[in-house]
Amino acid sequence: MKNISILGSTGSIGTQSLDVIKKNGYRAVALTAYNKVDELERQIREFKPKYAALVDETAAKELSSRVADTDTKIYSGLEGVCECACADEADTVINSVVGMAGLKPTLDAIEAGKKIALANKETLVAGGQLVMDNAKKKNVPILPVDSEHSAIFQCLQGCHDKKTLKKIILTASGGPFFGKTKDELKSVTVREALNHPNWSMGAKITIDSATMMNKGLELIEAVWLFGVKPENVDIVVHRESVVHSLIEYVDNSVIAQLGVPDMRIPIQYALTYPERYESPVSELSLADYGKLTFFKPDYDTFECINICRNAVMKGGLYPAAANSANEEANYQFRHGKISFLRIPELVRLGVEKAPDKADYTLEDVLETDREVRAYIKSLI
Repeated sequence: MKNISILGSTGSIGTQSLDVIKKNGYRAVALTAYNKVDELERQIREFKPKYAALVDETAAKELSSRVADTDTKIYSGLEGVCECACADEADTVINSVVGMAGLKPTLDAIEAGKKIALANKETLVAGGQLVMDNAKKKNVPILPVDSEHSAIFQCLQGCHDKKTLKKIILTASGGPFFGKTKDELKSVTVREALNHPNWSMGAKITIDSATMMNKGLELIEAVWLFGVKPENVDIVVHRESVVHSLIEYVDNSVIAQLGVPDMRIPIQYALTYPERYESPVSELSLADYGKLTFFKPDYDTFECINICRNAVMKGGLYPAAANSANEEANYQFRHGKISFLRIPELVRLGVEKAPDKADYTLEDVLETDREVRAYIKSLI
């Protein structure tokens, strides 16, 4: 029996995590969301968690009233999410919160000694040094849930000496605008940007896929998760999303992890590692696909990748600034305030705003986040 807290249970990863929990007979100890009262109430009645939380305090009051007939204790605010992350009964925390809001609950869960199944890439982008240092001190495993990082993690199971690892190769779907030029992207709409060809994801990460900022964030995440240099992380566009990522050894042998594009595979592996169980995911038939294609990224059109690469090479708070600038720009685009091509421009300007500080605290990260968001809003 595993006892699991899911942060962000009403989102795409969260709902699929509940599918995995149900199939394997695990227990959902705590569930959290931002403000989706209806969905969280439904989950509470089905999974009967001991705790639940909504960040939005008004929504939390409504939820508390609705589920007063259950035994679930309702918390509110970020503090409530952190309470759920640290629940005594939980041994594992799945963090699928969207954005940098996932950083504080991750740090608190590590401090409480919980195993972390991490689907919130911004946690490592904004505070990678803090998270990995604290996890090492507490001897807490951080297991990746992102399909690309799970693929790398699985490939590395056969790596007996890290000195033999030459590079990591992250695959990218290319998003809805693969092959488009900057001129063709000048007037794209939010609806077009949300039309991902392969994956069903939340709005924020889908826009990140359209700008390919998600691949820049994943590059930074890979640097922290696997202890590699930024220059040893390559990216290749793979439209079919069947090869989820690869590693290359010093002898130029390349190992890849393949599977149908379904997030329940990496979610389940993070929960069952080092064991593998049957999953509800369909079997991969390469013959049905017929061919798999690979392309070099267009770094000129999709500038966010190299902005992130440069940020992590500079280190310190520069990756946090890139993430905060992107979160704000992504939000403003989704709400019709800026054009699609303004996003990378604002991310670059946000990175330039970061303080040059190699060693940092959580408060430094949070202050950088506040300053960069305010700066981006002032530019808009």
